[in-house]
Amino acid sequence: MSATQTLLITGVTSGFGRALAQEALTMGHRVVGTVRSEQARHEFEALAAGDAIGRVLDVTHFDAIDGVVADIEKTAGPVDVLVNNAGYGHEGILEESSLEEMRRQFDVNVFGAVAMMKAVLPYMRRRRRGHILNITSMGGHNTLPGIAYYCGSKFALEGISEAVGNEVKSLGIAVTAVAPGSFRTDWAGRSMVRAPRSIPDYDGLFDPIREARKQKSGKQLGDPAKAARVMLDVIASDSPPAHLLLGSDAIDLVRQKLSLLTAEIDRWEAVTRSTDG
Repeated sequence: MSATQTLLITGVTSGFGRALAQEALTMGHRVVGTVRSEQARHEFEALAAGDAIGRVLDVTHFDAIDGVVADIEKTAGPVDVLVNNAGYGHEGILEESSLEEMRRQFDVNVFGAVAMMKAVLPYMRRRRRGHILNITSMGGHNTLPGIAYYCGSKFALEGISEAVGNEVKSLGIAVTAVAPGSFRTDWAGRSMVRAPRSIPDYDGLFDPIREARKQKSGKQLGDPAKAARVMLDVIASDSPPAHLLLGSDAIDLVRQKLSLLTAEIDRWEAVTRSTDG
């Protein structure tokens, strides 16, 4: 990764977006970061005059995205790397969570990311180079009760990332789905939307999970700065992975999920094969 590359990172106010932006700026790269307000834009640009460039953009304002990216290409230079980081977690039992909450979760975590990819790909395709990092989650591989909408959005982004990666690989463009485990970000704190409880039948299952997540917030094992440095290494790689887990909890839980899935597939193999004509 050369010192002249430009990264476009959505959601640089906090979490992985801010950590990655700071690490990239420290290494001499230019970062265009999307924020939600003019105040946040000024605060971001103060990190590195000239190299930290803020753009006010809500990734759910889909009609605005193409124009913002076109302006970035014109004024800040070619976007070498897109990092789809903007997102949030919805916590709530499915039966207690509205469809509107699900739409909002998918608008931000899936449709926003796809709209950003669609905006940058024509430029990357013409240049025959580029890299897209989609920040997903270990929740895009395995699930927990009470985050069905969140896991659904991250499963979707994992699948989309893999498919698009196969579409653009021959054009010199790489796509990596980065799936973090538990890190010290605001995901489980102020950034999380929590549906109110209403059905006592779920109390025994879900209340301990919700309380444990609140207690753990801010004390997670993962270091966002270390994750940022790994992501920069991935961007610099000549053969970046299609999927990358971050954090020991992520790799342990996903391996456990894959082991259980393999065992279930094996157990039902005869039934599976019985449907052939």
